[in-house]
Amino acid sequence: MVPRFKRCFHIWVQGGQHTRCVPMTTAYDIPADSLIAALSAALAENGHVSKPEWAEHVKTGANRELPPSQTNWWETRCAAILRKVYRNGPVGVTHLSQDFGGKKNYGSKPNRPVAGSRHVIRTALQQLEAAGLVEKVESRFIEGEDGDEDVQLYAGRVVTSAGQSFVDNVAHSVRAQVEDQYPGLSKY
Repeated sequence: MVPRFKRCFHIWVQGGQHTRCVPMTTAYDIPADSLIAALSAALAENGHVSKPEWAEHVKTGANRELPPSQTNWWETRCAAILRKVYRNGPVGVTHLSQDFGGKKNYGSKPNRPVAGSRHVIRTALQQLEAAGLVEKVESRFIEGEDGDEDVQLYAGRVVTSAGQSFVDNVAHSVRAQVEDQYPGLSKY
């Protein structure tokens, strides 16, 4: 697999400058299913996220009939959210809830798209913020209703440098398994 970016170091050896470039694996080089599984395991192992007590009984959207049946669904959802923020940031809760939504069954009427649970996404983002992997991006101030206080608006959330290195390190650790699983992927 040919990585998308390279990290180059300038080294001084015997009075001359030599450049050594090291290939860097990023989240863009690894398929989503492999990366999300590895990220969820790493998030659970490091203790960055923890499943809330209400998570056993909550639906993940209006289009669902039952709560998730997987035992590690919270870590998997947090990993998927972290990957989406990594790729699409700055991104907000509404955009993410539309990505994690689906079609609601209205019986004989046509199915209509509905958004996923904003509370699940907001709580996952708050846990990722507390872990230092994601941060809010300030956009502008607007005048408050009182006229004396300004209100801060945010453009969404982006991955911090610690979050980017965390995701890239996990992607690099999965790289050998992905090349064995998808042999044609190594030429890209």
